[in-house]
Amino acid sequence: MAYDGVLLSCVIEELRNKILNRRIDKVYQPEKDEIYLHIRSRDEELKLLLSANASHPRIHLVKSTKPNPLTPPMFCMLLRKHLIGGKIVDIVQPQMERIAEILIENTNELGDPAIKRLIIEIMGRHSNIILVDENGKIIDSIKHVNETISRVRQVLPGLPYSPPPSQDKRNPLLETPESFKALLKSMSTNKKVENVLLNSYMGISPTTAFEIVYRALGDKPVSTLELSEEQLEALCRSFTDFFDGVKHKQFSPTMLKDETGFPRDIFPFVYQQYAAPMLERYSSVSEMLEAFYSERDRLERLQQRISNLSRLIKTTLERCQKKLAIQLEDFQQAKEADKFRLWGELITANVHSIPKGVKEVSLVNYYDPNGSTITIPLDERKSPIQNAQEYFKKYAKAKNTLDKVSKQIDESREEIKYLEALLESLEKCTDESDVEEVHQELVEQGYIKKSTKDNKREQTPSKPLHFISSDGFDIFVGKNNYQNDRLTLKAAGANDIWLHTKNIPGSHVIIKTGGRPVPENTLVEAALLAAYFSKGRNSSNVPVDYCPRKNVKKPSGAKPGMVIYEGYNTIYVTPSEEKIQNIRKIN
Repeated sequence: MAYDGVLLSCVIEELRNKILNRRIDKVYQPEKDEIYLHIRSRDEELKLLLSANASHPRIHLVKSTKPNPLTPPMFCMLLRKHLIGGKIVDIVQPQMERIAEILIENTNELGDPAIKRLIIEIMGRHSNIILVDENGKIIDSIKHVNETISRVRQVLPGLPYSPPPSQDKRNPLLETPESFKALLKSMSTNKKVENVLLNSYMGISPTTAFEIVYRALGDKPVSTLELSEEQLEALCRSFTDFFDGVKHKQFSPTMLKDETGFPRDIFPFVYQQYAAPMLERYSSVSEMLEAFYSERDRLERLQQRISNLSRLIKTTLERCQKKLAIQLEDFQQAKEADKFRLWGELITANVHSIPKGVKEVSLVNYYDPNGSTITIPLDERKSPIQNAQEYFKKYAKAKNTLDKVSKQIDESREEIKYLEALLESLEKCTDESDVEEVHQELVEQGYIKKSTKDNKREQTPSKPLHFISSDGFDIFVGKNNYQNDRLTLKAAGANDIWLHTKNIPGSHVIIKTGGRPVPENTLVEAALLAAYFSKGRNSSNVPVDYCPRKNVKKPSGAKPGMVIYEGYNTIYVTPSEEKIQNIRKIN
């Protein structure tokens, strides 16, 4: 995704219609790199966002704002001093650069009228918001750039403002058909046409460059030295028509969405390189940008929480696996308990024939039908009977250890299985409530220390995934252990069908039967969902157990999501993305 110069032109056209000749009422800085200007209007209160965020720099109108800090940052205080009460007299874009300049008329320290410029430079990690006085000097900026950061251009209070280097790119709005064709013909090396456009003209993103080429030549790659006269003419028409749309402000803000409805990109026009069902038009570019970035911000926050919890679970899982390895080693050693008992019995049986002070003795093993001989180590400082007693003590200790370690091994394996199920449930989280339930479960199970913040969190139960089978049956898929418990133990009826992958962490799946027999096709589709939403997603012939819900029980004291079941059958399926997409999803 690129907020390029063409999209910025679309934004500025909307801002000129909305905020010109209106006064700035408030200034807020909720983030270290974001500014909100509240602008007075007779009809409504407008909120203008300027963000120098390295990942999502932008300028557009918004309807919602973020909470403000109790103490305003210094840059915010300075903007309030210079801008509040000022009238926005113009907003311009220098050529086709990714720069917007808001001209604000206000009084200076002497009370004389003065025009200051609030400049936002939309340039990835180099993005900045800069306040410049009437003499062209920098009053301050949201990010200071000194010579240790850049030797080419410093952005510091008191220095003259100079725009970022233009990299000798052309302004596409000033290009003529003749100069455009001459540029392409002048290429001495073989380059893709879209790369030539990208590197030659300011304000063009890779997607925009490819769109211009696509409208003329389709999606087949074409290089400059391969261009025919006919193709060159087609490219020239496409380029001219595209930027005529920019010149005449014929914008049509459009959002690209994937098959799930998630926003993937934003454009100033309908980009023909994408299928029509993937494109959604907006009457307002600001409305489109707010929808796009709010969803991206939500996803980033969600992914950050998922990543934090995943890291915690993986660390705990590694610790459990190391503990299990030690326990298995102790178990192998403890299995020698029977050897100590045998040695003690053989010494006792031959106590009168064993001389004192020897380091070892060879005795016939009367338990062996072949009468084999066993060499037994002895403590030469102890009598034979004392040696026998020592081996009986070792036997008793090893036997106790064997029972204890055996139980610990079972507990460790159960914990590993549980943690793997938690990791699997994190992969299925689609919103904050899903992640919150996993977090709460980790708190309740003692993996995360409970805090006062946890007590204050409102618990809104998350919802399972809902599908409709090809036969019209409702199929529900749990996304985490709490959902699995609610779905199986509360929401499902006794005669509904319950499914789960055999011995593989995954979701509980319920087919709501409504008292009807379940067709084979619906059963297969539900099994595909159970396999897909499990750790066996990428495997073939995944075993999925199914039975009536009444055959599923939760043992007393079992962890969330853990159940036992009986009277089941098993079906084998091979899940895939394509098969799952063919099952109608409700949410």
